[in-house]
Amino acid sequence: MEVAAPNYVFDIGPLPSDWRIVPLGEVGRWYSGGTPSMKNPAYWQGDIPWVSPKDMKVSRLRDSVDHISNLAVSEGARLMPSGTILMVIRGMILAHSFPVARAELPVAFNQDMKGLVVHDGYASNYVLYWLIGHAQKLRGLTTESTHGTKRLPPETLYRVPFPLPPTLAEQEAIAGALSDADALIESLEQLVAKKRQIKHGAMQQLLTGQKRLPGFSGEWETKRLGELGTFLKGSGVTKSQTFSGDLPCVRYGEIYTRHNDYVTTYFSWISREVAQTATRLRRGDILFAGSGETKEEIGKCVAFIHDIEAYAGGDIVILRTGKADPLFLGFYLNTSEIARQKASLGQGDAVVHISASALATIQGRFPKLEEQQAIAAILSDMDVEIAALEAKLAKARQVKQGMMQELLTGRIRLMEK
Repeated sequence: MEVAAPNYVFDIGPLPSDWRIVPLGEVGRWYSGGTPSMKNPAYWQGDIPWVSPKDMKVSRLRDSVDHISNLAVSEGARLMPSGTILMVIRGMILAHSFPVARAELPVAFNQDMKGLVVHDGYASNYVLYWLIGHAQKLRGLTTESTHGTKRLPPETLYRVPFPLPPTLAEQEAIAGALSDADALIESLEQLVAKKRQIKHGAMQQLLTGQKRLPGFSGEWETKRLGELGTFLKGSGVTKSQTFSGDLPCVRYGEIYTRHNDYVTTYFSWISREVAQTATRLRRGDILFAGSGETKEEIGKCVAFIHDIEAYAGGDIVILRTGKADPLFLGFYLNTSEIARQKASLGQGDAVVHISASALATIQGRFPKLEEQQAIAAILSDMDVEIAALEAKLAKARQVKQGMMQELLTGRIRLMEK
């Protein structure tokens, strides 16, 4: 049998009949934070973590950007015990998220946050996961001042209905299952980060000739990009035409936001009519973003490696070459050595442009075609491995989200009644 939860502030849906509901304000003791005086440097010369909203990017806090001293604590800064649950209740960050975290060591925190030390009979991790699982609903309770500052009034927060399994053991079982899911996610995140670092190191060595692959020797040849082929321009595809048909298209903004070194999938699709005035791509083309917001990123490029009918949008400069391996170029022409040259050739301030004639003057060092292909194969194999791990990570996050929806509402029980 299920009973409907009373609607204190928002509806949490039906719950098992043996669960009870208490106001969130009664779950533990709530504390306000503060900022030690900036006029006394001695307050800020310690090793006690002082948490502010910028630190609230993880669910388990093990450190902070800023630190305060024991003197600051002795003269008024509140030091909270390990296990304190922290949440941001004021600031523009509430416009898009509702950060919640558990401090894994004693911390102090600023005035834009609240700290919760749960009472006996409540599992701290269960409370943490419930708050994380309902972050968007909690964010929906925020108000906005005349100055545009977002705020969740404490009196509103304290009245939020909090569902409670009948025993501490069941709370801990739910928290334990979600903690195991978190551990898997964290291990996958660390593995992905490690694989990315390995690939970054391989790129630095292989794309510069610092490390040579077995079987290859000889000097690399310095060439300008203009010597590798011819440059041409993409034709305009407006935003309204982006989904006008079923022919794949690459637009310049997607080079910055969607693609990395080479095109693997497509995000824009144009009609046959639009394609008649667009530039058709050929396998092996290198696509440079001809416009951008900063000189540091101008001219980011991707290799087009598919043998399919596809088109380039406007503000794309295309290098069409049969004298180099396109995958190698996709990796190499985004390295810091080449990016510095592109940055020096960018024109404009608010919007930066780079021309085909400027790109043609960029110099690089190139091995023989066979070595280019071997290097590109190693790096693309690394990409395949990273992509597989990222897919596994996405699946783990999806599974955890489903677990939260089921366990925190009692639809799935981990313990017999």
